[in-house]
Parts: sequence; structure tokens; C-alpha cells
Amino acid sequence: MTAPRIGIALGSGAARGWAHIGVLRALAAAGIELAVVCGSSIGAVVGAACAAGRLAEIEAFARGLTWRSVLGQLDLRPAGGGLFAGERVSRTLIDLIGHQAMQTLGMRYGAVATELGTGREIWLREGDLAVAIRASMALPGVLAPVEVEGQWLVDGGLVNPVPVSLCRALGAELVLGVNLNGGIAGRRRALPAPLIGRDADGDGNGRRSGRAGKLLASLLPVGSPAPGYFDVMVGAVNIMQDQITRTRLAGDPPDILVQPRLGHIGVLEFNRADEAINAGEAAMRALLPALQGLIGEA
Repeated sequence: MTAPRIGIALGSGAARGWAHIGVLRALAAAGIELAVVCGSSIGAVVGAACAAGRLAEIEAFARGLTWRSVLGQLDLRPAGGGLFAGERVSRTLIDLIGHQAMQTLGMRYGAVATELGTGREIWLREGDLAVAIRASMALPGVLAPVEVEGQWLVDGGLVNPVPVSLCRALGAELVLGVNLNGGIAGRRRALPAPLIGRDADGDGNGRRSGRAGKLLASLLPVGSPAPGYFDVMVGAVNIMQDQITRTRLAGDPPDILVQPRLGHIGVLEFNRADEAINAGEAAMRALLPALQGLIGEA
């Protein structure tokens, strides 16, 4: 008997995606080896780091983020198809993960994106790893879309938030799915007041955090009874992804579904990596007996 080829589908969820690091850490600590890793949006980012052997680097980066460094990644360009161009984020990811061909990685890897013109689900399995993850995480209205072979691609979470189907297509025989979208529908606040009302380190002096901070302050007014730009956009995306996730998982369920408790973490609260990673690790550890049972039965 041989162990089944294990794959993991890492779901979309913006800042909540740091929980994927905890999930992967728990699997590694238990001695469970992955043969396939797929991701959508932030799941594509963490999955790429895992496949490239750079998970420790992405974890160190995530744990070191502050409000100032989060704002430092936002290159304001409202006329480019998104509020932010995404070039700074791309450079950061290249530094952390590198320019590598997906087909040359140590394990099978795939990222999901959405073709803007048709709404088709696009599977990125070959070519530049950095381009694939940048396309997969291009949240509409926030990050500009990415052109790949004549197609304009945006966030993969719009069509396949937890890409179980891609995992199986790449040869996984036993699939873990990590859903970050449970319990997020109806959450209003996308950013907390300290980010937009004070300087990026939140020292209480009331200083704005440059152009990005001023823009965010206008798009997410503190104390206003009416929803702001981010309230509307993120609330709509949360509702949509929750519904799509339920439908896709019902039609193609993973063998093990991991759902960390992350409803308290806002979509752009990337500085809360410690909480997210711990939640992911705890959720995966709780399911290790069930996973080991399935491996033993295969």
C-alpha cells in the first residue's frame, strides 16, 4: 500500500489568509507531506510560498507587518482599474518568493483567477509564479487587473474561492480544503479606525498616513451611520464569496474541510497575522485525527 497523494486547496479571504500559514505548519509538524497545493487569491500567495519552499519567509514577513508597512504596500493609482496599482505588492512577493516557473516547483501548484471579460475561471499552472499570484489576488476595485496572454485577470475568489477542483485536476487523491469565508457575510467594517484616523503606527497624535491614509479616511468614514466605499464593496464581496463557497463545496466537497475562526479579522487587517496563523493552526490540529484516519484507510 502507498500513501495517497495529498493536496490542499487554500481559499480566498484577504488578510484572513495568513491562517493558511498555520494550517501548513500544523501539517508539517504532524509529518504530513503535500504533493499538490492550489490557491485562490491570498491562498495562491501562501500556496506559492509553500510550493517554492519559502513558507518561513512569508511567515516572517506577515508577522512583522504593522499599519505603516501595510500602507507602504499601497501604491495609489485610482485611474488604473483599481485604487492601487499593485506594483509594490508584486515587488514584495518577488523578493519573498522569487521568479520561478510553476512547472519546476517541488510540488504541483496551481492558482485560480477570473477572466474579466467573460467571467471564466482560469487555471494558472505554468509560467511565472509571481505573475500567477498577482493575477489571482487582484481584488476588483482595490488592485488593478493583470494582463496575461491577452486576458485581463482578476481575483480567483470571484469564481472558485476554495479550488478543490483544481487540486484534483493536478492529481491529488485526498484533498483538504481551507475555507476562510465562513461567518463573514454581514460584517460591515473593512478597516478599523486606527488605520485611517491616525498615523500608521497608531501613536495617537492624529496624523494621517500619507496619500493612502487620506484616501482610506474618505472612503471609510469613522462614525458615519451610512456605509462607506469599503463597507459596500467588501460587504458585497463577502456575501458573494460566502454563497459561491457554499455552492462549490456542496458540488465538489474536499475530503477534509478546515474552517478557522476568523470572522473578527477585517479584510485588510494584514497586521493581525499572529491571530490568523494561530487560528489556522488550531483548526488544522483539531482535524489531524480525522485526516490520519483517511490516510490509513487509503
